[in-house]
Amino acid sequence: MSFFTDNVLTNPPVLLGLVAAIGLIVQRNNISEVIKGALQAAFGMLILDVGVGLIVETIAPINEAFQETIASDAMVTEALSDVTFTSDFGGEVGLAMFIGLILHLLIARFTPIKTIFLTGHMIWWFPFIFVAAGVEVGLSGFTLIIYGALLSALYWSFMPWIMRRYVWDVTEDDSFMIGHPTGILSLLAGFVAKRFGDKSKSTEDLNVPNKLSFFREISITGAIVIFLMHFVVYFIEPSIVAEGENFVFNSITQGITFGAGLIVMLQGVRMLINQIVPAFQGISEKLIPGAIPAFDVPLLFNYKPNAVIIGFLVSMVTSTILILLANTFNIFGVVLVPLVVTSFFEMGGAATIAEGQGGLKGAIIGTIVSSFLMVLIMGISVAIYNTTIRNWLLVFGGNDFSLFGPIAKFIGDIISFIF
Repeated sequence: MSFFTDNVLTNPPVLLGLVAAIGLIVQRNNISEVIKGALQAAFGMLILDVGVGLIVETIAPINEAFQETIASDAMVTEALSDVTFTSDFGGEVGLAMFIGLILHLLIARFTPIKTIFLTGHMIWWFPFIFVAAGVEVGLSGFTLIIYGALLSALYWSFMPWIMRRYVWDVTEDDSFMIGHPTGILSLLAGFVAKRFGDKSKSTEDLNVPNKLSFFREISITGAIVIFLMHFVVYFIEPSIVAEGENFVFNSITQGITFGAGLIVMLQGVRMLINQIVPAFQGISEKLIPGAIPAFDVPLLFNYKPNAVIIGFLVSMVTSTILILLANTFNIFGVVLVPLVVTSFFEMGGAATIAEGQGGLKGAIIGTIVSSFLMVLIMGISVAIYNTTIRNWLLVFGGNDFSLFGPIAKFIGDIISFIF
């Protein structure tokens, strides 16, 4: 089972290539079409992953600089990975993932909730946070595994399904959903935007003078934003630039890398959609009637690229101010660091959803409100996960991990009390 987990389930290009192959085989396509479709789906996913990697590569130094400046506590920087927890409980997480997937498919087959969750790395991370919640309350053995499996299956099935109408308002296409921990932030942003936004003015229709028309390209706008962020952060924390490097040219390089990452990521998105959605129809028609795949959040970015950048900027400013205030007044009893990764991916998705409900105004207002929630649940979750994955959440929390983890811990407390 560990072989299948390591090489297929947590390997997105292989997983989606396999899904495409199964779908095409079920549709009785010839071997040439099966090979072509499977490989192109895998290529698209790999290209998307490479683009995301380039983006994260430029964001990571900013995050590390904030850690150095705001959170000088060595414990924060030493335990920012999942290595320690995984070494102790990786087996339980793997079993919870495997059993959870079986339960998830049974839900899709025999209930009206027809989600098939295909965001590969999230198939690992949700059992990870749920098992950690179980460990926090003293669960162990088979009880811990079933607990993690059941909660993971419920999340994979229900959250994309709950979000689907908002996603389809953006894509104008009901052939796929989004399976990503942006869920609660996107739902709140969409709810607020629908009530306080104005759909007549879209982020994609911004009036840009001809001399500044290059700002219409998300890659160029993103590159300039990241250049400016690196440039400014250098004066706050010079360690963002390696010794001997020129900070101006380092900032330029980071901006170019980010812009290239966006281009690569969006190309991967287009390839993946073109291959996986038609192939998935075979699975939907024959194996799990009515099934709808749920993919990673970057698939949304191609529809409202300006909203992504606006959401990133608004969220970074809003959440950083809130985090500085929280740290100053010791609101959570834990030192928080700005959520750069969450601000781009989760809040980029939330801003896109908000734009679909309330245009430019909705995207801005929805993102601001969701940023408050992002910081609140982040602070609560890192306080709760104080013996397991607190420091991992300091980087990757502020999203559904930080919402459903504490909920899972509450459920675990009840189970622990009963048994």
